[in-house]
This record gives sequence, C-alpha cells and structure tokens, in this order.
Amino acid sequence: MLKLAVLVSGGGTNLQAIIDALEKDAFAAIELVISSSNKAYALQRAKNHNIESKVIRRRDFSDDILFDTAIIDALESKCVDLVVLAGYLPLLSHRVVSAFPDRIINVHPSLIPSFCGHGYYGLKVHEAALARGVKITGATVHFVDEGADTGKIIMQKAVDVMPDDTPETLQRRVMTEAEHIILPLAIKYILN
Repeated sequence: MLKLAVLVSGGGTNLQAIIDALEKDAFAAIELVISSSNKAYALQRAKNHNIESKVIRRRDFSDDILFDTAIIDALESKCVDLVVLAGYLPLLSHRVVSAFPDRIINVHPSLIPSFCGHGYYGLKVHEAALARGVKITGATVHFVDEGADTGKIIMQKAVDVMPDDTPETLQRRVMTEAEHIILPLAIKYILN
C-alpha cells in the first residue's frame, strides 16, 4: 500500500478530501501530516482520524539546512512513498526535493501555467484571475521540482468563473469542484 505524508499550513480541506477518499477506497495510507504552523486546523483533522502529525516550522531552526534535515528525517522515518503538498505554503528547498525525486506532488489553485509561481498562493491566485477577467480557472496537481509550480503536470480540472464571483467565492468553488476531486485522483493515478 502506498504510504503518504501530507504537508499542510492551514485549514486542511485538501487533507480532509484525501482522508475521505481513503475511507471510501483504501488505496493508500497517510502515515504522517507535517504542518508549518502549530495553529493549522489541519492538525485537528489529523488528530480526528488518528493520523500522526508533527509541526516543523522554519523559525524553530537556526538555519535552512537544519530545517530541511528535520523535514527529510520526519519523512524518511515513516518510509513514505509519496509526499503530498496540500496547501503547504513554504517552498521546499533543493535538498528536500532531491531527497524525494518525482515523489512530491502539489495541488495549485489555478490552471498552470496561469497564475502560478512566486507570490501566487491562497486568495492571491483568485484575485489575479478575477482582475484578469478569465472566464475559466481551476486547479492543477503537478510534480514538485526546484521551481515554483514548474513541475510536470499530472492532472487539471477547470471551473467556471461567475460574473458575481469574489476571490473568496471563487476560492471555495475551485477547492470543492476541482482541488478536492483531482488531488485524491492524482494520488491514485500515481499508485496505478
């Protein structure tokens, strides 16, 4: 069975989508949830499902190498097959990415190559989409490489932009109609 680690920073709705999918079809197991914040509600979601969790914050380490080592050690201790970035805000360093080549995926709230890269996360993605006037947006699951949202695309799903959308309503719809659907599907696709 595929062993997963899920990295989070906030509410954990994508983590919950993975948990829900695995409860219906146990094609993988979440061995560990790592959060970049001790205030992330995702930690409570992990606890609710008896999934081990750990907080690893950059500010708790004197340098980047020690921070990277803590992440790598935590992942290796669980012998994970796949690392899933599910709303994880810090960019992973070369050291972390190279320790898990082609074994880290990310979900991004746009149709890459639109509205991605440095500075495009959270509501900023949806604000940019609305400012540009696009009629369709969506989500992308991609492999993580050393760039920001530059890895090979695994799966995408489009979502219509409504005339009365706000960044918040668009964000919710992209999550529920795209991210929460394609992230578990992409994990299953990789397994197969």
